[in-house]
Amino acid sequence: MSTPLVEIENLTVRFRGAQTVHAVNGVSLTLEPGQVLGILGESGSGKSVTLKTLLRLLPESRSDIGGGVRVDGRDVLALNPQDLADYRGAVTSMIFQDPALALDPVYTVGQQIAEAIIRHETISAKAAMARALELLELVRIPSPERRLKAYPHEMSGGMRQRAMIALALSCNPTLLLADEPTTALDATVQIQVLLLIRELQREFNLGVMRDPQHPYTRGLLAANLHGAKKGERLEAIPGAPPALTEPPSACSFAPRCKHAQDRCRAALPPVVQLGEGRVVRCILAELALTAAA
Repeated sequence: MSTPLVEIENLTVRFRGAQTVHAVNGVSLTLEPGQVLGILGESGSGKSVTLKTLLRLLPESRSDIGGGVRVDGRDVLALNPQDLADYRGAVTSMIFQDPALALDPVYTVGQQIAEAIIRHETISAKAAMARALELLELVRIPSPERRLKAYPHEMSGGMRQRAMIALALSCNPTLLLADEPTTALDATVQIQVLLLIRELQREFNLGVMRDPQHPYTRGLLAANLHGAKKGERLEAIPGAPPALTEPPSACSFAPRCKHAQDRCRAALPPVVQLGEGRVVRCILAELALTAAA
């Protein structure tokens, strides 16, 4: 069995302020090399925070992080500043949801990609710019020679996101994080960007962790979902998520779940393994497993 590319064990994230925000509560997951993992959840459920933890992008002065995070054998939470700088980009990279904010407005796209390459390799500025052009061609930006010298504001939203993908791939990472990569793009461009990420993942055997924009993306619909018949729309749970200022002591879905029992409101349900790679924390899964025994 291969060593997992990503191992997250009981990750918790708290933000300090006038009130403590319990952003992530006991997340555990593994990602094998070359796999794609979609992180799904309601707005405010901690998807983006979990991804940013993998790059240590959360403000250290206002956040408390517990648990374990290992990527490609590295203890991410224990990296010193120099090792963290080497790790970012070369091991793990991110496609941010808004390239207009993530890209620097005062540098051309080519300069930004070349800067990342030079940071991690011993290479001339001319050679780095040539690599930047190759990356723009790889992500199929029209007129790449012209776009190399363009500033982010001179490009459309779709082209900026392609440039963001080129920047994320510039240092040959093994793990690519995609934080709502199709936000604010029209439907046609969304499909193009998602297909591009999938093609590049397969070509370079990347591990990819994705935070989809909404729960009806192609990735979710293609998943193996127990209890949903083919072609049947997934049922959305009513109500609003619980306040993040209250630490979870029971099932977070209990106040809105029509199947909830008293014990769901008293404590977290047990973790139930329904098969290889499939773990559920729900009393219904426990009952189903007991009935099948």
